[in-house]
Amino acid sequence: MNNRPLVEICVETLAAALAAERGGADRIELCENLRVGGVTPSVELMRAARQQIQIPIFAMIRPRGGDFFYSEEEFDAMIRELATVKESGMDGAVFGLLDADRRVDVRRTRTLVEVARPLPVTFHRAFDETASLMQALGDVIGTGASRILTSGGEASAEEGIATITELVDASRGRIAIMPGGGISAGNIEQVLRMTRAREFHSGLSTVLPSPVTDFAAFQTEVCKLAGLSRKSSPV
Repeated sequence: MNNRPLVEICVETLAAALAAERGGADRIELCENLRVGGVTPSVELMRAARQQIQIPIFAMIRPRGGDFFYSEEEFDAMIRELATVKESGMDGAVFGLLDADRRVDVRRTRTLVEVARPLPVTFHRAFDETASLMQALGDVIGTGASRILTSGGEASAEEGIATITELVDASRGRIAIMPGGGISAGNIEQVLRMTRAREFHSGLSTVLPSPVTDFAAFQTEVCKLAGLSRKSSPV
């Protein structure tokens, strides 16, 4: 069984998704408006990506930018958006909900996880906004989500590398911990070696302008990441 690290690339356009696939990405996280951290992609973008992309695509479910404490109306919209994600042939969903005290909203997250089934769910970097990452780890595991995207509570995965390592150890295989935030060819080997994570996430925004317009350069950077991940192995 192939156990090499998995490369997930975050994109907001079809052209970037195609470039990421050509560069060797294993999975796409699809969203729109990365300037605000990403929101739910349009049904047109999801369908176009599904028609042209062969690798798995996970779609973000986020009704707006800003915090992750959602109104009942926004929560209802997320349920509707999940239905659209499934109808559009996506392979997974990405979302994160917190309560007013910056704790994981376990009840509503669990509801969305159930609605998403059989699609796997990534709890995104709302996780890094929680008051206690270790408590949040247990809470997310309790929702049934499949993985957590995290920078270890810091601005970048490189800065949060010690905490990410602790999260990987504490997860004990109950959930995948996926480092993300500022990951590039310049630091991926260190992140993989120290955390022993088997998936990682990058939008390459620290090395290329966002939004991506030079798709050849984007493809090249994805190729570098993919190549380095393929030669990396856990300690």
